[in-house]
Amino acid sequence: MQRIDTARRRRPAGDGPVRGHRRRAALHSIRTPSAPRITTLAPAFCQALPTLDTVATEYNHEVNAELLYDLCAALVKAGLGSPETWQQCGENAVAFAQHSIMSAIGRERSELLQRNVEYHLQVSDVLERDGYGSTLSNGQLALTIECSGAGYLKIGPALDALEKEAEGLGAAFYWTLIHALYRVMRIYDHSDALMYEEMLVESANQDDEENRSQYEFPEVEKALPACIRKTLKEKWRIEDRHLLRAHSKGPCRAWIDRLRKMQRLSRLRVEQSQQLLEDRYYDGPPLPSLLVAFKDRDAITACFDEEGQHMLEGSSEPTVCVVFSPKNEDEVKRAMRVIERFVAFNTELFELVEELQEKEHASSDSHRGEPSLRVA
Repeated sequence: MQRIDTARRRRPAGDGPVRGHRRRAALHSIRTPSAPRITTLAPAFCQALPTLDTVATEYNHEVNAELLYDLCAALVKAGLGSPETWQQCGENAVAFAQHSIMSAIGRERSELLQRNVEYHLQVSDVLERDGYGSTLSNGQLALTIECSGAGYLKIGPALDALEKEAEGLGAAFYWTLIHALYRVMRIYDHSDALMYEEMLVESANQDDEENRSQYEFPEVEKALPACIRKTLKEKWRIEDRHLLRAHSKGPCRAWIDRLRKMQRLSRLRVEQSQQLLEDRYYDGPPLPSLLVAFKDRDAITACFDEEGQHMLEGSSEPTVCVVFSPKNEDEVKRAMRVIERFVAFNTELFELVEELQEKEHASSDSHRGEPSLRVA
């Protein structure tokens, strides 16, 4: 306290003498420890609380953020994003990437797919299996599409209408459609039901005789339309192409035209990252994206519902998988071609599904959106 007293400014001599008793009182107050004169280091502040205007209220952190920004840059170069989009997304890289990808798919196509099937598109630096993933190397990203709920196509009434127009036209339409579907996605059709029935018969033969009576066999082949049973061994023929072309301007021309678009899209060569999928040793192929049946609750749907109860017990490959580097322009274009082909094919497919439903005036209970009839 003496140091503070010594450092205080003294009164100049010209200010006049200080009375003795007043000076003694002043010195007495200075030397009293209970009332020292202390000066604060910080300047006086007029507000009771500090303002938060300049303090950051949000902090975002992304693991491997450089890959995310490389992806955003690749989307901009591909014409899927713009500075205006970046501002609309609040300069959030994740929101920008999502918005750009969904803009490429388009609102109408996205709504069409959401009405008919459950697809999940993901871009990640980790390729997962059973919830466990390994980080990709060399700055790569994995673009995957997985199906958790299969669509439904009841094609029996359409085949009957085609067969009325010309004999064999329904079978030609069916086999051409099945071949095009198999090139792009996994489906569940009569062949899967036949294999399930065969497995069921083998299990019954290996079981005790007293238990064999408990087995119920779906008898899939008997449930097939006559035109399909006749061509079950031959399947697709070159004559089918000529038959479809001959009736491309007939009453069913809209169906045939959409089928021909699907056929052209299925022939486009797109390379997926099959090697990376094989290295992860999945338990099975992708989950079916479509159930193709001839009637509601026929033998094929019965087999599907039985097998569908166990489809999620193991790990399944993604429906689509392509690995690319966002810094490599050619790899980015290849990934975009894979997704565009898949989305365009599914658009034609489910537009066909809805056209067939409208033609039949399908009732609400024929929609396979019920949880018990879905893969998931």
